[in-house]
Amino acid sequence: MSQGTTNLDDITIIMPSRFNPRADQRIREAFAATIVDAPDPAAISPDVLKATRGLAAWLSPAWIPLIDALPNLEIIANFGVGYDTASTLHAIGKDVVVTHTPSVLDEEVADTAMALLLNATRELYQAEKWLREGRWHNEGNYRLTPLTLRERTVGIYGLGRIGKAIARRIEAFGLPIHYHNRKRDESVAYPWHASLEDLARAVDTLIVVVPGTPETARTIDATILQMLGPDGVLVNIGRGTTVDEPALIAALSDGTIAAAGLDVFEDEPYVPAELMAMDNVCLLPHVGSASVRTRALMGDLVADNLVSWFTRGETITAVPEAGHLAKRKID
Repeated sequence: MSQGTTNLDDITIIMPSRFNPRADQRIREAFAATIVDAPDPAAISPDVLKATRGLAAWLSPAWIPLIDALPNLEIIANFGVGYDTASTLHAIGKDVVVTHTPSVLDEEVADTAMALLLNATRELYQAEKWLREGRWHNEGNYRLTPLTLRERTVGIYGLGRIGKAIARRIEAFGLPIHYHNRKRDESVAYPWHASLEDLARAVDTLIVVVPGTPETARTIDATILQMLGPDGVLVNIGRGTTVDEPALIAALSDGTIAAAGLDVFEDEPYVPAELMAMDNVCLLPHVGSASVRTRALMGDLVADNLVSWFTRGETITAVPEAGHLAKRKID
């Protein structure tokens, strides 16, 4: 790796066009920014490829060829708390540190999880449509919702920072909480379940918060959904890859579970037509952290990680897998 310097405007950083506005502004002001429409090494001059020491991006497998084409790459600042495993581990394998944007979006995403849960159980969106279409006036009251939050038991799959923010809200609603992590969290008193199956048996409402990794891929399958029971509700604000979408579609169709609230999908921005046609699922276009305030804080953290790396030789929020790369010696 190259040695650090405080002369940031001599350091080339590649970032995509239509990037987060706050991160875009900060990086352009501080560094020698190169903007690309796609992560295609063939479209970037050899001089820029050689000079580039940092990337700011929404990491995906599409970035791997560019990562391989940058001989002096030191750091990738990923926009988002979640990150693509394949490209992240590929970069780390080349001794490139990868950062992300945790903490600053926890409360916003937790708010979204509660909105999904309320909409899935109380049909608030459907009720609003009833009013706006004039049906309240013409046909009378909206139906009594068959589901309620009352007397539910909530399971949280992934009790990290966001999971704990959700748990605080669930507590305020007066509902018991169970959770599944790989290990028991001694900082909380909620019942811990050593397996996802044990958690699903104990609850009727499951909120998925885990990141999208090979270990979590499609772990919410037909078996887990059946364990939730006919009054079961699934909420996913983690990653779409954690849910077996065909199994979920079948479970919602045949009454295996009652409802779902989804902010993430397996092949975004494409959502299965079967889900689009259902009334017992609330669908959002991955807006968990999508407020101006929170996205600006995330953009600042992207830029701050780059600045910290090149001025102090350390990142602020390296992904856990890159912890061994998070500091380096500088002159």
